[in-house]
Amino acid sequence: MTATFTTHQQHNQQQQEEALPPRPEPTQTVRKLVVEIIEARDLLPKDGQGSSSPYVIAEFDNQKKRTSTRFRDLNPVWNEALEFLVSDPDNMDLEELNVEVYNDKKFSGGSGRKNHFLGRVKLYGSQFPRRGDEGLVYYQLEKKSVFSWIKGEIGLRIYHFDELVEDNLPPPPPDEQQQQPPPDQRQPPVMVVEEIRPMAMDCGEPIHPHHEGSHSPPLVVIEESPQVPAHDPMMHLHPEPQPEGMIPPSMACPFPGPGPGPGPGSGPGLGPGPPSEQQYPPPDVRKMQAPTAGERVRVLRRPSCDFAPRVIPKQHRRFASEAEKIHPYDLVEPMQYLFIRIVKARGLSPNESPYVKVRTTGHYVRSKPAVYRPGEPPDSPEWQQVFALGHNKLESASSTLEISVWDSPSENFLGGVCFDLSDVPVRDPPDSPLAPQWYRLEGGEQGRVTGDIQLSVWIGTQADDAFPEAWSSDAPYVAHTRSKVYQSPKLWYLRVTVIEAQDLQIPPNLPPLATPEIRVKVQLGFQSVRTRRGSMGNHASSVHWNEDLVFVAGEPLEDSLIVLVEDRTSKEIMLLGHIMIPVGSIEQRIDERHVPGKWFPLEGGAGGGPGGPSYCGRLYLRLCLEGGYHVLDEAAHVCSDFRPTAKQLWKPAVGILELGILGARGLLPMKAKGPGKGSTDAYCVAKYGKKWVRTRTITDCFDPRWNEQYTWQVYDPCTVLTVGVFDNWRMFSDSSEGKLDCSIGKIRIRVSTLESNRVYTNSYPLLVLLRSGLKKMGEVELAVRFACPSLLPDTCAVYGQPLLPRMHYLRPLRVAQQEALRGAATKMVAAWLARSEPPLGPEVVRYMLDADSHTWSMRKSKANWFRIVAVLAWAVGLAKWLDDIRRWRNPITTVLVHILYLVLVPSQNPSWDGHQALPS
Repeated sequence: MTATFTTHQQHNQQQQEEALPPRPEPTQTVRKLVVEIIEARDLLPKDGQGSSSPYVIAEFDNQKKRTSTRFRDLNPVWNEALEFLVSDPDNMDLEELNVEVYNDKKFSGGSGRKNHFLGRVKLYGSQFPRRGDEGLVYYQLEKKSVFSWIKGEIGLRIYHFDELVEDNLPPPPPDEQQQQPPPDQRQPPVMVVEEIRPMAMDCGEPIHPHHEGSHSPPLVVIEESPQVPAHDPMMHLHPEPQPEGMIPPSMACPFPGPGPGPGPGSGPGLGPGPPSEQQYPPPDVRKMQAPTAGERVRVLRRPSCDFAPRVIPKQHRRFASEAEKIHPYDLVEPMQYLFIRIVKARGLSPNESPYVKVRTTGHYVRSKPAVYRPGEPPDSPEWQQVFALGHNKLESASSTLEISVWDSPSENFLGGVCFDLSDVPVRDPPDSPLAPQWYRLEGGEQGRVTGDIQLSVWIGTQADDAFPEAWSSDAPYVAHTRSKVYQSPKLWYLRVTVIEAQDLQIPPNLPPLATPEIRVKVQLGFQSVRTRRGSMGNHASSVHWNEDLVFVAGEPLEDSLIVLVEDRTSKEIMLLGHIMIPVGSIEQRIDERHVPGKWFPLEGGAGGGPGGPSYCGRLYLRLCLEGGYHVLDEAAHVCSDFRPTAKQLWKPAVGILELGILGARGLLPMKAKGPGKGSTDAYCVAKYGKKWVRTRTITDCFDPRWNEQYTWQVYDPCTVLTVGVFDNWRMFSDSSEGKLDCSIGKIRIRVSTLESNRVYTNSYPLLVLLRSGLKKMGEVELAVRFACPSLLPDTCAVYGQPLLPRMHYLRPLRVAQQEALRGAATKMVAAWLARSEPPLGPEVVRYMLDADSHTWSMRKSKANWFRIVAVLAWAVGLAKWLDDIRRWRNPITTVLVHILYLVLVPSQNPSWDGHQALPS
């Protein structure tokens, strides 16, 4: 369909566009994956002469590329980069990268008939880092079948990046430019719409044009009428046509005002009103007219193509697995909400700080004060706020929704709109968001209400996209009561190896036969570790340590590592020098490869050394960020994640864990509300892996209903989900550090105990250990499902692998050192989440991570004492029984023991004389 028409409004718009600079050309983002084939080690000889001529083939997203062949080399080095185009960046995590190594038969002396397989590596898109975070990783070559013999490893450097590609749009053809009428033409042309009759589906035969006698397709001519001036009083006699998805406001809903209600002729469009700073004309009115005679009819030929539906091949589908396509919020009860999105207004009466009131049968809410964007007129405030009010289908049949605008200081009524709730549309989660519409403000005194308000109203559930940020009717509009999803920071182990120091400026006035006590103190943030006493070498100024110090570093790596060299020989500590090293400049490694050391000059000492007046010596350090470890912030037996820090070492997910937080029952009062009354403002926190979730706070309720659902990726079923319930105290304090949230209880669910693809809906007791003993604080209702698409062999293969990454076994950490690092990691996670909005309190994080589990308490001491007594009870009982026999406490037992002794001992020793055992 072709359409050409020009109006008076378009003429002005074209003149404005000619004065503007040319628009930039549209850009498009393309993602590319780069696979650098570095080298291979210890390959298997396959050419029959004790060697191989290997080459590598990489396949990704139906794209195959290969490297060159290295002639007769079992440790080949390629250093070649293969670049792939990612067709679907959103589903790149589901794609596979296959890297296979073959022996080239062309270099086998003619003895080989095919290219021998030397090994392969299969990686997933979730393991690919962005450019700048990549590293050289050596992967063990895997077998293709059970009976194949493969050995060796291959070194790869993989990363992806997004590239901007400019689309050069072709200029319009000159014919169309000539046919376009000049803008100063007075008579507006008409728009001719040509329809095409449906033709037969045979694409092979040509299509002949219709004759005059045949039924030609109808021609529709649309003529646009001239625009009506904004000040024309007759423009209100014809109401504006409502869009298709627009809710008609009720005209019979009265609004309160400072004066009497509007009369029959006092609508907002009737009568003279005050002149506004900016006029907003109604939409253009178009009318249909019949075509004139003699117009030419063009018949378009049908393109020769296949219109039949075709099946999408499986390899071209970009969907997730069947288990991942789960309908959202199917584990919880759907809760109906009435959503009102207040966007902005225009053409309002003079005001100072307008706000919006929303009123229904059972709810009354008020918006925040309006804001004004720079450059906007003063009568166009913005709110950009969403309300979610509890909705009942039975009450909505006869109720209305009132939305009114008021001026804050003077409480003047600026206008409003009414809706019948029976006409409000219902939106399901797959549907697109409802577009806001402009509505004319009504009510109030004549001439005082002007302007429009842009809003949208719909009915949805808690699965709606707008629900997390909406003002809910069952929770106050306070930042500390909103539901939120948090992410723990990315943590690294920083290994500092203090090897040697030279040319230290040690004071000469030492006591006789005394060696200086030189130690190195390393600080990273709040963490501080000191080495043992260094040993002196042959030179008096050379000190050796060769000691490893491990710290926890969190991203972004903006801190600096401070190294202090101290002389602690005397009571007064003397500083011999210091070093400051940015953590971001330290090399990262993900395996056990050797990292070279580096000499660092010391600063801040006494000076006077051979290197100049500021030379204080130098220190030999080996620094690296360990990406092959998992930084523990939980106890090992209740850990929810065992993945290493480096993303390149992550294995693919084996399933999805879904948690539906239904509600709680019978919670005890946690705070005093009045004389003889208590209240509880409960919210729930769940933690699994790096993801934390927090539900909204239900105020003053002992049986709160949240009905919120969350999902996590499961990489190891031998993990634990932790769910805790807390009482909100921060909502009553001005600062986040004023009051601390009180814990009600927590539970733990081990994922390995859940049957795959089965929903568990249970009520779990919330227990708290007090000084008086165990106390039940209530119950929490949860629905849990572990969706595992492939139970065999991927999930079962996880059970055959070590629990922690391999670096924990190649270079293990001491138990005491690991506990100290866990405490530091917990403190860093708590500080990170406390900076979020709304913040998650440090007391909540410490309670969820069991940070105080290692502290001493009388209850733990008594429990440990009774455990020791239970273990040694058999030895104590045996000693007491023998003492009772010796003292003849029970004569019958003593006689029987003597008889048994007389029977057993002679049978074992025939030469035994019985008179020797009898008492004299």
